[in-house]
Amino acid sequence: MKRQWVFLMLIITIGGCSPSLSLKDLPPDRNEMAYTPQNRKVIIYQMMTRLFANTNTNRVFYGSMEENGVSRFGDITDTALRALKDFGVDYIWYTGVIAHATMEDFSRYGIPLDDPDVVKGRAGSPYAIKDYYDVSPLLAHNVARRMDEFRALVERTHKHGIKVIIDFVPNHVARGYRSLAKPKGVKDLGEGDNTNVAFDPNNNFYYLPGTSFEVPKGYDPAGKNINLPGEDGQFKETPAKATGNDVFSPKPSIGDWFETVKLNYGVDLQNKRKTYFVPTPNTWGKMRDILLYWASLGVDGFRCDMAEMVPVEFWGWVIPQVKEKYPHIIFIAEIYNPSAYKKYLTEGKFDYLYDKVGLYDSVKPFMKKKPTYDRKGFYYSWLKVKDFSDHMLAFLENHDEERIASKGFAADPWMGIPGMTVVASVYAGPVMIYFGQEVGEPATGKEGFGGDDGRTTIFDFWGVPEHQKWVNGGKFDGGQLSEDQKKLRTFYQKLLSTVKTHPALAGGKMYDLGFANEAVQVKDRLLPQSEGFSDGILAFARYTEGKMVLVVANFEREEKRFVVKLPQALWEAAKLPVKGTYRLKDLLGGLPDISFEAAKTTNRLSKNAGIPLVLPPVSAALYEVHLP
Repeated sequence: MKRQWVFLMLIITIGGCSPSLSLKDLPPDRNEMAYTPQNRKVIIYQMMTRLFANTNTNRVFYGSMEENGVSRFGDITDTALRALKDFGVDYIWYTGVIAHATMEDFSRYGIPLDDPDVVKGRAGSPYAIKDYYDVSPLLAHNVARRMDEFRALVERTHKHGIKVIIDFVPNHVARGYRSLAKPKGVKDLGEGDNTNVAFDPNNNFYYLPGTSFEVPKGYDPAGKNINLPGEDGQFKETPAKATGNDVFSPKPSIGDWFETVKLNYGVDLQNKRKTYFVPTPNTWGKMRDILLYWASLGVDGFRCDMAEMVPVEFWGWVIPQVKEKYPHIIFIAEIYNPSAYKKYLTEGKFDYLYDKVGLYDSVKPFMKKKPTYDRKGFYYSWLKVKDFSDHMLAFLENHDEERIASKGFAADPWMGIPGMTVVASVYAGPVMIYFGQEVGEPATGKEGFGGDDGRTTIFDFWGVPEHQKWVNGGKFDGGQLSEDQKKLRTFYQKLLSTVKTHPALAGGKMYDLGFANEAVQVKDRLLPQSEGFSDGILAFARYTEGKMVLVVANFEREEKRFVVKLPQALWEAAKLPVKGTYRLKDLLGGLPDISFEAAKTTNRLSKNAGIPLVLPPVSAALYEVHLP
C-alpha cells in the first residue's frame, strides 16, 4: 500500500499469545498443492481481480459498478487460467480479495453500508480491510455465496497447476472495520480494548482519548457531481484512532491514509517506541489466526502489505507457526528500506522481499522518456543484495508503480524489452509482472480518486482497454490485439520461459560486466573503454559450472555496435576454458549466432578486444555461450 500521494517510511524493529482460534476450529485443509520448489525462479502474475476480466469498455469518471463493470471470481475462467499457465505463470497474486470498504451498497445482503466519507474511490481501496474473514462482495456473481465462489476460484487455479497468493494487510484496517464473517468464538478487533488510554499492549488499536475523528476538509468522496447516501463530511469515531500511516491526530489530511486505522502490535509509538512483547500482544494472536484461516482455504502465499510497519519480531513469531502446518506457503514482504532487508529475511523469516528501492529504482531511469544512464547505480543495487539476491522479487510494474507505457514513465511499451530482460535475469529469485504489462497497457484516463497518474486504478471501477483486447470478450486469446501487441506479449512469454528453465538464469551467479568494459584508471595506466560500449548499455553474465549466459540490453533509441570483454575471472568462475572458438546463441531467438575466440575477450589493455555485438534500438539478448 505505497501511495503515490504520500509515502511515510517507517521501520519499527521490535518480537508469544494464547490463540483466540484453535487449529481444530479451522475449516478442513483444502490445500492439495503442497510442494517444495526446485528453485526460486518462479513467475508471479499480479492481477487486480476486480479489473482483470471486466469486458465493459466504459470508463466513466467515478463510475459505479453498473456503469463501468467489474470482474468477478467466476469470470476468471478455465480458459483464462490455461492461457496464464501457458504464459509461464506459477503464482497468481489475486489483489483485492479480502472484504474492504466500498461505496457500493450491499445492505440487502446484510452487509452494512460503508460511510463514503472514509472510503477512497467508488470501489474502495483493497488495502482498507473491513472484514478479515470475508471476501469482497464486489467479486461475486452471487453475493450470498461469495465465499463459495472464492473457493471455486482457488480450486480452479490449482487445477491448472498455478498457486494462489492474496494480500495480507497487517498494519491497518478500514475506519469502519467490523467482522461479520468471523468464526464462532473469535473476538473482533477492538473488542475488549481499553479506549480510555492512548496505548495498552493488549489493545488492538491506538486511541486519542478526549477527541473525535474529523474527515479531512475538502474531501469529496465521488466527485462534485455525485452525492452518495451517507455523504455528509462526517464520520463518528470517539475517541479518535490513530491513522494507518502513523498519524496520531484526530485530523489527518487527505494525503494521509485517513480511511484506515493503525493496528497495535505492542509498540508504544508515542513513547520512544517502547516494546511490550511479553506476554504476547493480543493483536499477534488474532492476526495469526487470520493467516491460518486463509491458508486452510487453499491460499499458497501472502503478499504482506507494508510489512516493515509491523515489528519484525511478529513476523519471526507468526511465519514459522503458519509454515508448521502449511510448509509450502510463501511470504512476500512489501519493504522499502534496504538496511532492513537482511533482518526481515533472517529474523522475520520472509521468503521474498520487494526489490523496489534498488533494482527497480536503478533500472527505471534507463527506460524513461528522457533517460539518465547510471551503470554504477545498477551495479551497486545488485551488490547490496548479492548475498541474498535469490530472495528478492524483481518487477517493473505493480499496482503502486507507473505503467511502462504511461506518458510519465517511458511512454513506450517496448522499453519493457531491455528493462524486463535485465530485471528477469539479474537474480535467481522470482519475477513478477502486472496484468496488462505484457500488452503495453498505458493506464490513460482519469478514473476517480487516483486521477490520471500513469497507474491503473486500485480505487475505482474501470475498463482497462489494451488488456481488454487480450481478454477479447472472455475468450482470453488476444483476438483484438494489434500485431505489435502480439509481438510484445510473445517476447514476454519467451523471456519468462527462458529465465525459468535455463540453469544459469534460474540458478547460478551474476557477474557484472560494466566495470570490465568502461575506461578505468589503474595506478598509472588508463584501461580503455571497450569499443562502442556506451552509457545506455547494461551487460552482465549469469553463470553456473560449465554454463554461461551473457545478458546485454540496449536502452538507447538507436542501433548500437560495440564489443564486450569477458574478464579472466569470469571464465574461471564458470569453469570454462579460455581457449578455442565459442559461439553465442540468443536464447530469445531474435539475433543471429556469433562466433568468437575466447582468448581475445579478456585483454583489458586493448580497446578492440572482446566480442563484437550489434543490438537494434531498444532491445536485449540472452546469449548462451557454447562450444561449437
